[in-house]
Amino acid sequence: MEGEAAEPPPGDGDPQEVPKKGENGSDPKDPPGCPQPDRDILDQGEGIPLKHSNTLTNRQRGNQISALPATLDTLSIHQLAAQGELSQLREHLQKGENLVNKPDERGFTPLLWAAAFGEIETVRYLLEWGADPHVLAKERESALSLASMGGYTDIVTMLLERNVDINIYDWNGGTPLLYAVRGNHVKCVEALLARGADLTTEADSGYTPMDLAVALGHKKVQQVMENHILKLFQKKELE
Repeated sequence: MEGEAAEPPPGDGDPQEVPKKGENGSDPKDPPGCPQPDRDILDQGEGIPLKHSNTLTNRQRGNQISALPATLDTLSIHQLAAQGELSQLREHLQKGENLVNKPDERGFTPLLWAAAFGEIETVRYLLEWGADPHVLAKERESALSLASMGGYTDIVTMLLERNVDINIYDWNGGTPLLYAVRGNHVKCVEALLARGADLTTEADSGYTPMDLAVALGHKKVQQVMENHILKLFQKKELE
């Protein structure tokens, strides 16, 4: 299918230019051993359709005829969840049992795709329909980690209200807090800390969330964590 790639909507962190990948797929600015999310999760690749671009097509310009995009009725339930196509998603869910938690080849359910792309209304609808927020994909990716990676604080809060594991770790030891710190998502970090995210948890590389914030120069996130630690000490003294 031809189309123009659509970037995931920004999270709540400060706007940043997306750096080019290094030879191993990591960002050049990342410290050695920094937990690396699976970049393909955030790229709509083979199985996930591209959102329609607002850019004029060749046909609209009066040039050669361009290929028609796939129609919504040809998309899978996972593709519809990633794009937030609620009306078509409802139709799919009504076709059979257990579709709401059906995994794709990577173990991603519709809820995981919706969380990864910040589709809050889709996440809410899937949870109401019975989507399991505790499901892990093949490399232990969780809806909470994916939402934290993108800085989607409202989705993070919604999932935490469903009592998901706030310190869940994936294949390289990355936790929701570590991914929120790495993405410089200040509000998301605040939300996770407020619900008891563990500041001492280390990635496989040995980095704690504070280590990561310092190494990446994320001063606002660092200040949030320092304030949180200070409050914990003050609370302990009063007990």
